[in-house]
Amino acid sequence: QVLDFGWPDMHTPALEKICSICKAMDTWLNAASHNVVVLHNKGNRGRLGVVVAAYMHYSNISASADQALDRFAMKRFYEDKVVPVGQPSQKRYIHYFSGLLSGSIKMNNKPLFLHHVIMHGIPNFESKGGCRPFLKIYQAMQPVYTSGI
Repeated sequence: QVLDFGWPDMHTPALEKICSICKAMDTWLNAASHNVVVLHNKGNRGRLGVVVAAYMHYSNISASADQALDRFAMKRFYEDKVVPVGQPSQKRYIHYFSGLLSGSIKMNNKPLFLHHVIMHGIPNFESKGGCRPFLKIYQAMQPVYTSGI
């Protein structure tokens, strides 16, 4: 049985997708004692870290999001085969998922509208005195707006 839960590289999956992945893994593993889950990924292996850390918390292997991230990082340190969950958005989504599991946050299925973006202060990238902001907005993993460069 093969399930494809792919999402674009360098992105964090939607919380619904993390829930679906964890539920599918748990259902399969609990169906028979000889069942195993094999995760495969093309590109950024940190995405696998999101799935593994989320499932560790989902299945109560780890008591918290931080513990799941720490345990996954230690496993990576010993085996040097899997990249730890390193992107801030990936770590943040593990914490969001933890909030879903604990009931402290709820998913909002109503549409959200972005009216404006406010930057307080001017970032000073590479000590060159400023930046040129670039904005790309996605809806359902499809780009719907790209600002000028």
